[in-house]
Amino acid sequence: MEKEDIRDSATFDIIDVAKNIAKEKGIDELEVIDAMELAIAKAGRTKYGFELDIRAHVDKKTGRIGLFRYQEVVEDLNALPSEERINKINLSSLNNEHKSLKVGEHVKEELPPLDFGRIAVQTAKQVIFSKVKEAEKIMQFNEFKDKVGEIVNGIVKRVEYGNLIVDLGKGEAILRREELLNREIFRRSDRIRAYIHEVKHDLKGPQIFLSRAHNNFLVKLFFQEVPEIYDGIIEVKSVSRDPGSRAKIAVYTNEKSIDPVGACVGMRGSRVQAVVNELQGEKIDIVLWSEDIATFVVNALGPAEVDKVIIEEDLKKIDVIVPDEQLSLAIGRKGQNVRLASSLSGWSIDILTTSQESDRRNEEFKNLSQKFISQLDVDEVIAHLLVTEGFSSIDEVALVSLEELTSIEGFDENLSKELIERAKACVEKIRIENLSKLKESGFDDYLLNNQFFNTNQLMKLNENQIKTRDQLADLSNSELIEIFREMDKEKADEIIMDSRKHWFKS
Repeated sequence: MEKEDIRDSATFDIIDVAKNIAKEKGIDELEVIDAMELAIAKAGRTKYGFELDIRAHVDKKTGRIGLFRYQEVVEDLNALPSEERINKINLSSLNNEHKSLKVGEHVKEELPPLDFGRIAVQTAKQVIFSKVKEAEKIMQFNEFKDKVGEIVNGIVKRVEYGNLIVDLGKGEAILRREELLNREIFRRSDRIRAYIHEVKHDLKGPQIFLSRAHNNFLVKLFFQEVPEIYDGIIEVKSVSRDPGSRAKIAVYTNEKSIDPVGACVGMRGSRVQAVVNELQGEKIDIVLWSEDIATFVVNALGPAEVDKVIIEEDLKKIDVIVPDEQLSLAIGRKGQNVRLASSLSGWSIDILTTSQESDRRNEEFKNLSQKFISQLDVDEVIAHLLVTEGFSSIDEVALVSLEELTSIEGFDENLSKELIERAKACVEKIRIENLSKLKESGFDDYLLNNQFFNTNQLMKLNENQIKTRDQLADLSNSELIEIFREMDKEKADEIIMDSRKHWFKS
C-alpha cells in the first residue's frame, strides 16, 4: 500500500483513500472500506486487548472512524463458565442508557480514537492489503469463469520452465509448454492469442489455463474468420489435430445453396490462410461431413483416392482399399493422415492397397475352401463353388434351403441333400464337443440348457468369463449388449430378468 493509505485518524480522508485503492485495483469501493474497518478493529484489539469484541465503523459519507466495544446482554452472568463471560454483561447491570436492551442484544460502547503508532499502522496495512488481494482474486475469478471456451489476447509477462505467464489485463493466465504448438517459441513482451480451456479457484486464487493446442482453439479461430460458422449456418461437426503440424475439420450445412468447404476456404484461400498463419503454418484439411460413414471416411482421407470401403459395424471398423500408388498418401507421413481421419470419424480405419486386398481375399478363399473340404468331406471344386456363392460357414450350409442350394450350377438335388445332411451332422458334432468343453470349464446347467443362447453364444459368454446363472444375473443390459452387439435392449432385459428369478423365490 502507499504511505498515505493509513495516517493519523484525525488528518486523513479515508474515503478518498478507499476510492483511490478501488480505482487502482479495479474493485468495489465498499470492499476496500470493509477491509479498512477490519484493519482498524485489529489495531484496536492490539491496544485494548485481543480477547475483546472490538469493531470499527467508517462513515461512508464523512469518513469518520468510530471504534466500539460490543458486549452481549445475558440474563445471569454468574451462571456462565468463567471462560464464556468475556464480552458478556448482566441484564441487571445495564445503565439507564441501555435499559431498553434485551437478552441477546449488544451494548455498544464507543472507545477513544486510536493514536496510530508504527506497529498499528503496519498491522492495519497488512490486513487491508490481504483483504484487497482477496477481493481482487474473487473479481478475477468472476471475470474469467464465464469466458471458458473463448479466445483471449494477452502479453507474455514471463517464462517459467517453458511455461508462459500471460498478462490478460485483468488477471494472469498460465500457458503450459505442452499446450503450445510444436517448435513454437514466445518471449517476454510478445503478444499472444490463446484459448481459455479451464478456470478454477484454489487457495492461491483464480487459476486461468490457456491452450493453443486444444481442438477448440482451431474451431474458435474459424468462428472468427467464417461468418457462416459464427451465424450457425455452417456447423463444425468434428476436429482432429496434430498441433502445429496438421489438422482436419469436418463441416456441414443444411443450406443447399452454400458450399461449406468453399465458405471455410474463402476467396483465394483467405479465410483458411488466416487460421493457418495464426497456427504457425499448421496445414488444415477442410472435410465435408456426411451422415453416411463410408462417404465421410472417404472425404476424411483426402486427398488420397479410395477404390472401395468395407464396413464392420459391430467393431466400428472400416477397411479402406486404395490403389497401390495411393498408399503412402492415404497413410500419410508417420501415419498422420489415417490417424487424423480415424479421430475425425470416430471409426478405426485400416488402409489396404488393391493388391493387398486381393491377396487377403485369396487367402480367405483358400482357408474357407479348406474348411469346407475337411468338415464336409468334399473335393476342391465343390468347396470352391460354395465359397464363390457366398457361403462363409458350415452353419450357413446347414440352414440353407434345398431349392437354393440346388439352384447353384453343378449342384443337383441328391448332391444338395447330401451337403445339407453332412453340414447338419458337422454342426451337431461341433455343438456336442463345445457343450462338453463348456461343462468341463465350469458352466452350470442353467446356462447349458438355456433357451436364449445357442452354442456359439455360450462360447462367447465363456470368452467373457460368464459361466454361471449368478454371473449372468449380475450383468446389466448394457453389459450383455456389449457382449452380443446384435442383441437389442428388450431381449437383453428378458434374459437378465429370467436369470434373476431365483433371487426372489422364498
